[in-house]
Amino acid sequence: MEETPPIFKDRYDAGRRLAQRLIAFKGSNTLILALPRGGVPVGYEIAHALEAQLDIIVARKLGAPGQPELGIGAIAPGIRIINEALVRQLRIEPQEIDRIAGRETAEMQRRLRLYRGNRPAAEIVGKTVILADDGLATGITALAAARAVRAEKPERLILAVPVCSEEAAARLAGELDELVCLLQPEDFTAVGQWYLDFTQTSDEEVMKLLQEENNNETKNPFSPGVQKEHTVTVPSSLVELEGNLVVPDNARGVVLFAHGSGSSRFSPRNRFVAKALQEAGIATLLIDLLTTEEEAVDIYTLELRFDIDLLAERLVDIIDWLRHKKPELKIGLFGASTGGAAALVAASKRPESVVAIVSRGGRPDMAGNRVLSEVRSPTLLIVGGDDTEVLKLNRQALRQMHTVKELAVVSGATHLFEEPGALEEVSWLATQWFLRYLIPPASPGALRE
Repeated sequence: MEETPPIFKDRYDAGRRLAQRLIAFKGSNTLILALPRGGVPVGYEIAHALEAQLDIIVARKLGAPGQPELGIGAIAPGIRIINEALVRQLRIEPQEIDRIAGRETAEMQRRLRLYRGNRPAAEIVGKTVILADDGLATGITALAAARAVRAEKPERLILAVPVCSEEAAARLAGELDELVCLLQPEDFTAVGQWYLDFTQTSDEEVMKLLQEENNNETKNPFSPGVQKEHTVTVPSSLVELEGNLVVPDNARGVVLFAHGSGSSRFSPRNRFVAKALQEAGIATLLIDLLTTEEEAVDIYTLELRFDIDLLAERLVDIIDWLRHKKPELKIGLFGASTGGAAALVAASKRPESVVAIVSRGGRPDMAGNRVLSEVRSPTLLIVGGDDTEVLKLNRQALRQMHTVKELAVVSGATHLFEEPGALEEVSWLATQWFLRYLIPPASPGALRE
C-alpha cells in the first residue's frame, strides 16, 4: 500500500496556505501570536499576508520525570495546566511537579528575553488574535497559550495550524472562538509526518523572522513618536536586574515601576501606563525586581513577592543608579500590588530622591505604620471601587500618612483594572499626578483625604 505523501513542503508553505483561509482578518486590528519555535515561520507568513503585527507567546510542555516526551501538563505566562489523572497514574509527587514547572518557567522566560529582546509585548486587549503553530499533537501546550491570551481580553481568539489530531481539536473545543486546521487526519501519529521538510527551527531563525517583520515601519506598532526603548542592567547586592528605559526628548522626570511579582517589563498593564507617561514627555524605567530564577521559584512559593524589605532594597539600588546615570531627571515611583508597599519603603529611605509616588491596586499597608508616617513624597493611591478589601486597606493606610496624599477610586473596577476604560483612567490619573510633581518643583499643596 502506497504511503500518504507529505502535504506541506515546509513551515513557510504551510503558513502561506493557512493565510488564504484567514484573509478575512486582514487589517491593523489583527495580531498574530506565534508559538516558538516551529510556529514562528508559520506565523510570519500569515502576518505578511494579512499585513498584521507579529509577536510571540511562549508556552512549555511539562514532561513526566524520566519521560520528557510524555506531557503531564503545560505552562504559559500566568497559566499552569496539569493532567491530574495522568499524574495520579504515574504517582508523581507535587514537589516533583513544582520542580519541573520551575525549570520550564525559567526556560520560558529565557526564550522570551532572547526572542523579543527589548521590544515590548504586543497589546492584546480588543484585538483579533490569531495563535499560530506548526501543528498540534495533544494540544495541551496550545491550550495553555490560549488561556494566557484569553486572560488579556482579546476581541476574538483564533488558533490556526496546518495539521492537528482529533484529540487536540477536542481538547481545545470551547476554548477558542475558532479553530482553523487545514488537515485533521484520522491516522495522525506525529506533526512531522505531514511535512516534506520538518527540520527543527533554530533560535537564530526565530529572532531573524521577528526582527525582519517588526522592522517594517508601516506595521511597526512600537512607539513611533517616542524615543527607542533601551535595555539596562542594574546591579543590586549579589544579582543584576534587567530593565527597559525610555527617555523622551526633553524629559525632566522619570518614573520607576515597582512590581512585586512576575515581570514588570512585560506586564501589559505596566506598559499601558508607561506609554501614557512617555507620550506626556515623562521617561519610564520598567524593571524586574526579581531575577528569572527567582521568578520561577516565586510562581509556586509566593514568598519573594511578599518580601517587602527585599523589594525595597532593590528599589533603593535602582534609585541610586538612576541618580548617577540620569541626574537631570526627577524620580517618581509607580507601584503595583506589593510593589506599592516597596515603593513607600524605598521613598522613606531616599526622601531627597523620590519626588512623587503612585500606587495602582497596591498594598501600602504592608509598608507598616511607621514607614507610612515617615513618607514625605506626594502620594496618590489608586484603587478599584469593587476591590473592596484592598480599598479598605488603602483607606487605613492613607490615614497614617502625613504628606500630600490622595485616594482615587476607579468606579466599577476590580483589582487588575480589566474593565473597559479602567486602565485608561489609571493612566490619566497617574500622568496628571506625575506631571504635577515631577515637572515643576514639588510644592506642599493641600492635604486631601
